[in-house]
Amino acid sequence: MWKADSWLEAQYGEAVRAHEAARRTQSPEERRNGLIRALRESLGEFAPNPDFEPTLLERVPCDGYIRERVELSATPGLSFAAYVLIPDGADGPVPGVLALHGHGYGSREIVGLKPDGSPDTGKPTAHRHFALQLVRRGLAVIAPDVVGFGERRLDADLRGNPDAPNSCYRLATQLMMLGKTLTGLRVAEARHALDYLLKRPEVRGRKVGAMGFSGGALIAGAAAALDGRIAAAVLTGFPNTFKDSIFAVHHCIDNYTPGLLLHAELPELIALAAPRPLFLEAGERDPIFPRKGFLKAAEAVRRAYERYGVPDRLAVDLFPGAHEVGGRKAYDWLREALLAD
Repeated sequence: MWKADSWLEAQYGEAVRAHEAARRTQSPEERRNGLIRALRESLGEFAPNPDFEPTLLERVPCDGYIRERVELSATPGLSFAAYVLIPDGADGPVPGVLALHGHGYGSREIVGLKPDGSPDTGKPTAHRHFALQLVRRGLAVIAPDVVGFGERRLDADLRGNPDAPNSCYRLATQLMMLGKTLTGLRVAEARHALDYLLKRPEVRGRKVGAMGFSGGALIAGAAAALDGRIAAAVLTGFPNTFKDSIFAVHHCIDNYTPGLLLHAELPELIALAAPRPLFLEAGERDPIFPRKGFLKAAEAVRRAYERYGVPDRLAVDLFPGAHEVGGRKAYDWLREALLAD
């Protein structure tokens, strides 16, 4: 057989059968610990940068909140900016949220700004300014610029095309040649942003959450699996199966982590957030993370939460929309999950 369609299908089936065999022969705790270890190894390690001092770049009073921009660094030789939104009139420290954007023009897209940093008063993009929705609910939010987007596109890409949408391909391929991954770098920076957020006096102890859209949900989901400080998470425009999303539809290379499917399908990796509260959201007409795969993933994650005896900590919303943030239930759910004792 000259074409590889059926061969690829067989390779996928073999991997899934190996997952099933591992679940039968390992205790739930052994399986969980093994997957966390495999995820960490698949993403690659990045040296920390403990000597870098955060720098305040701006502080702007806004309607109902203060917007700051800070410069941070998670690994030597590379820094990044992050917006910090602090609600006005907070009676003592408040819960914090790590907000992660997907493909687009960077963190400005979720904090109500245009690409040039001016206020965006028009119709929001698919990101729906979701960081603003969170701070308006009394949550302190940090929104880091994800490497490869907006101001963090590579000069090598901009020289060829000043309007290059992102630098995912160049970053991902070169990091893979170095035994690392773009998702690994993005998760390392997201977790460092969380480090910074937890040191802010406005943030209440361990009550921090994460919310990510699309590629930002990939980062948020991996961070939640690896970092127990994330007390609750919202993943929107991403929960699915590998088979029904990145195997079935052309996706950006940043969705592919070498070797990861040898260990688990995506729903089992998402379920590593258990038993902490988790919200899964998708649009009914999402063309790249389709409804069919979302429902499969939600059911698989639900079974995992039932095994933990906490099915009430999982919430799911399939809303009437496309590849976009819904938020009709997710924002308030996250607030309540973080305020709960």
